[in-house]
Amino acid sequence: MLKKINLAVFCIFYFAAGCNHFWHPVNYIKLIPPYFSLKEFINYASGSLEIAGSLLMVFSSTRKYGMYVIIFLLIAFIPAHIYLIQLRGCVSKDFCFPEWVAWVRLFPVQFVLMWWAYKTWKVFVQVDGR
Repeated sequence: MLKKINLAVFCIFYFAAGCNHFWHPVNYIKLIPPYFSLKEFINYASGSLEIAGSLLMVFSSTRKYGMYVIIFLLIAFIPAHIYLIQLRGCVSKDFCFPEWVAWVRLFPVQFVLMWWAYKTWKVFVQVDGR
């Protein structure tokens, strides 16, 4: 029962995060470091991949691929987190929080989210063999 609740929370979390790239694109585009071009494309592609990863995690036959997509994205987001640290937590006047939050988002949070993706997949591998 807890495994299924965890899976549901995981899928809803990433589905909502992906949709947020479409609902509030400006916030995400501001987080993309200046050395990247095609920022709008990057934003919508990453949002689409988060949605796809969440949907792939729903089905046992595609769960492994969903886990790979989510972990790939979390690694791909590292430059944005480093950029946020360089900005001392303030992307704009309206999008600003304490600098320590930027550090926490990079180190523990990113790796905990990667671990969560792996463990969510791994728990079901032990149950159904996929």
